[in-house]
Amino acid sequence: MKHANPRLTFRQLTEADFDAVIALGNKVHGDNYLTPENLADYFQRGQTENGRNLHWLAFSDDNLAGIRLTFAPGNWDIDQYCTPGAWPFPAEELCYFKCSAVDHEVQGGGIGKSLLMHSIIEAQGAGCKGGLAHIWRQSPNNSAFEYFSRCGGELIADHGKRWLQFSLEGGYYCPVCDGDCYCTAAEMLLRF
Repeated sequence: MKHANPRLTFRQLTEADFDAVIALGNKVHGDNYLTPENLADYFQRGQTENGRNLHWLAFSDDNLAGIRLTFAPGNWDIDQYCTPGAWPFPAEELCYFKCSAVDHEVQGGGIGKSLLMHSIIEAQGAGCKGGLAHIWRQSPNNSAFEYFSRCGGELIADHGKRWLQFSLEGGYYCPVCDGDCYCTAAEMLLRF
């Protein structure tokens, strides 16, 4: 039975949370989006040299309701889907917002924004002036782009087929494309 006003709590991700995080990430983004192997890698990428953990979780009545995976500066790759010449800060001053997922049953209650704010506070403590993300343009009703824009995200560029290689080589099953992913990523930057 759900409470009319669920009790929300937030805390940083630990290795003990991996199974629940994988389940929620795949429920929201599609099968094999998160795996034990890539989540272990992502977890390490979210740890800063000064001991900060940029990953955050949200719980609704003690049930995992949302995740925010964020990579520390220097712990993410600049690839062909990045446009560093258009960024206002060098990569060393940027975190990377890798993944956000909020359970469909509790969306619309501010959990995603709260998780983002928690990660931003930790990233600022690591010296970040902003964060970069590749936002899923084909999310239902383009809600991911709308959400990140409302939080202050600025569009840098759109990149087609951003996750195609991940689906072909990593086993990711895109729920929108019904298999191999041809979705577009909006490269966006959020200034702190």
